[in-house]
Amino acid sequence: MMMIDYRSDTLTKPGPAMLEAMMQAEVGDDVYGEDPTINALQTYVTDLFGMEAALFCASGTMCNQIAIRLHTQPQDEVICDQRSHVYRYEAGGIAANSLASVRLLDGHRGILTADMIAEAINPDDMHFPPSTLVSLENTVNKGGGVCYETKNLTSIAQLCGEKEIGLHLDGARLFNALVAKKQNPKDFGRIFDTISVCLSKGLGAPVGSVLLLPQKWLAKAQRIRKLMGGGMRQGGYLAAAGLYALQHQVDRLAVDHQRAAILADMLSSLPGIIEVMPVETNIIIFKPDPSWMSVPQLVDQLGIEGIKVSPFGKDYIRIVTHLDISEEMVAKSLEVVKRIGTQAVAS
Repeated sequence: MMMIDYRSDTLTKPGPAMLEAMMQAEVGDDVYGEDPTINALQTYVTDLFGMEAALFCASGTMCNQIAIRLHTQPQDEVICDQRSHVYRYEAGGIAANSLASVRLLDGHRGILTADMIAEAINPDDMHFPPSTLVSLENTVNKGGGVCYETKNLTSIAQLCGEKEIGLHLDGARLFNALVAKKQNPKDFGRIFDTISVCLSKGLGAPVGSVLLLPQKWLAKAQRIRKLMGGGMRQGGYLAAAGLYALQHQVDRLAVDHQRAAILADMLSSLPGIIEVMPVETNIIIFKPDPSWMSVPQLVDQLGIEGIKVSPFGKDYIRIVTHLDISEEMVAKSLEVVKRIGTQAVAS
């Protein structure tokens, strides 16, 4: 049976060319700053975004947590959407690592606006924690892979500048947004103070993320990374995969988006599916009608057919397309899901 795994784009595995790049990597001790491949990756990303410095880290969570620690002091407050990965899925890291509180907003599918953020900024009053950081996520995972428009980001950046508040981007799937919206990464470099970029999702590297930041913060970021156990020594073998991904596998993200759109269109046509969030990138979030099949039942039924998907709360299911999903797999998925949906409604 063909196994088709849509649970996440973190499941991607290196292809032969990426593996060869990893095997041929020149390495050194990165804690000493002497790994040439890590240094090359960091330089490549800073040039791409037009920012001053970059730090290769083990994960996007590590990048985000380092950034938040750089932007805040204990008792400060971070403003973010209530769907944000930095709040929901980083094990309480904002509290544990930075001793900061969080102001949660409820943007449309996780997209915040300058007006929403302005209302959430605390006054200069001893009763309130200082608002020192706004953290955005692009694309928004819980929002179904929705993307920010550059105009919206520019307005938020202007507000943060006026209020002297830092602006961080959790760019776990930033390249999906850049491809989908045909945006320039240098615009993001001008808008944000810090950016985390994940290499191990749709780009296909096995491990790693990069934190972009001002040069003046680099030494402190390295110290925080060390504290978190992030000194990876000969990490150039991993950095080589990330460098290959950035040089060869960015434009192909459009294929993942096309395949997600095809799957979403099919789901929208089924009477047993009562909601499919609009698809902009590689994430599909949909809601089956509980009168014919619950989320656990549908997840199990698809699993029996060799299709792995993720329950997304009690009412929704998530599908994520990625480079290990082929055209043949999409065709098979269309056939299986249509058959299951038709049979369930008929019964």
